[in-house]
Amino acid sequence: MPILLVVDNPATWPAKWSLQMSGVEVVAARAYLTDPRYSEGRGTTVFNLCRSYGYQRLGYYVSLLAGARGHRAKPSVETIQDMRSQVLTRFTSNELAELMRKTLKAARGDEVVLHIYFGKPPTKRHERLAHALFTAFQAPLLRARFVREGETWELQHVGPIPASEVPDAHQAVLEKAAEEYFSKRQFTPRRSKPARFHLAILHDPDEASPPSNPQALRRFVQAAQALEVETDFLTRDDLARVGEYDALLIRATTAVDHFTYRFARRAAAEGLAVVDDPGSILRCTNKVYLAELLAQQGIAAPKTLVVHRDNRDRVVPELGLPCVLKEPDSAFSKGVVKVSDAAELERELDRILADSELVIAQEFARTDYDWRIGVFDKQPLWACRYHMAKEHWQIVSRKDGKTRYGHVDSIPLDVVPPMVLKAATRAANAIGDGLYGVDLKAFGKKAKVIEVNDNPNIDAGYEDHCLGLELYRRIVAGLVERVASRRTGK
Repeated sequence: MPILLVVDNPATWPAKWSLQMSGVEVVAARAYLTDPRYSEGRGTTVFNLCRSYGYQRLGYYVSLLAGARGHRAKPSVETIQDMRSQVLTRFTSNELAELMRKTLKAARGDEVVLHIYFGKPPTKRHERLAHALFTAFQAPLLRARFVREGETWELQHVGPIPASEVPDAHQAVLEKAAEEYFSKRQFTPRRSKPARFHLAILHDPDEASPPSNPQALRRFVQAAQALEVETDFLTRDDLARVGEYDALLIRATTAVDHFTYRFARRAAAEGLAVVDDPGSILRCTNKVYLAELLAQQGIAAPKTLVVHRDNRDRVVPELGLPCVLKEPDSAFSKGVVKVSDAAELERELDRILADSELVIAQEFARTDYDWRIGVFDKQPLWACRYHMAKEHWQIVSRKDGKTRYGHVDSIPLDVVPPMVLKAATRAANAIGDGLYGVDLKAFGKKAKVIEVNDNPNIDAGYEDHCLGLELYRRIVAGLVERVASRRTGK
């Protein structure tokens, strides 16, 4: 994979860099923008070390044209915009609050300025914080400013360091950090015969109930190998590596304020084919959005009321009791409660509305099982019946610290009631063209959509019972198709 270090003036950079680091070439920004030699090579990674990333300045155009050429720019134009966003800075500050507290607790004064060179700081005590910021903002040279507010630290600003402003005392740190970074595995050939595509699978080894069990993950790898796709597993600490791949498949439970969403967002910004895409995560993880979407699309669903502090008195007259309350970001039976009487309703509404402006209330209708239709690329892919857990009204029962699941039947698509397939496909396609699990209840000849889930369960022995390895092959093949379409522009 060719590596370009694009700088304003190569004469100011150590000549030994391009000699000692195999495959690394230091290039003038104007040459990169105008020399036809640099408009090719889709596997090229461009490290943009220009003085300014300001709009319509050299550094901005280097990252902009790198994206147009199919090169991987660090920072990308999207990252440049992210560094200007106060909203994202505050979000990052909140996310790193505990790490900042531990790292900066011994700091003197109320301000700390941290320089970060290819993920490395000048001082060892700041290493974890520097790595976290480099992971969040993929720019080779970063400067972060922290200020103390009472007992807490806040990230006030993060942005690129112009190469000309690297202190003389940090030059040795910069050179060592760059040499270490470029010698890492991701910049060395992976195999003598290159794969057609490179797929990253994001998972969480510590997750108690992941969306795919270990055997299912192995089957994704098997399917990829059959399609000449090389596969690597990534974990939450590997955000900086996303740009090395052509596609990302997320097999860790998703949420918006979560590492999975950051991976999806980074992958989309880098131009990867990604499942789940960030838009699907945003839409599917919020039950208020789903309720409104189903209503607007005219898709049958249980009678639903969006409840807030001023209309809570409408729940009983409109839905009756018992009814079901759902927290906006509930998933897989978590954050979902059935209330049987007025006192319990008031108590649960008080609890949920203390943290959220809105809550979903739905009429309760008991069935022996829920349908789950897996939809990918706008087409049904698999079907299951999830039976209720024993002596419980949901498919998952969590009592006394124990989790119990109901029985799962895998059903061939050609014997699924047509109204179930039609409703599931309509609901999934209203979200996008990703991978979804649509939950429905069937009443006679009518199906009602309960919810649409991104990141649906695919466990070996359950969802894949009918299709076997073919289920995994179709998902990987769909990602390959998307990568190929991006490369050809079709």
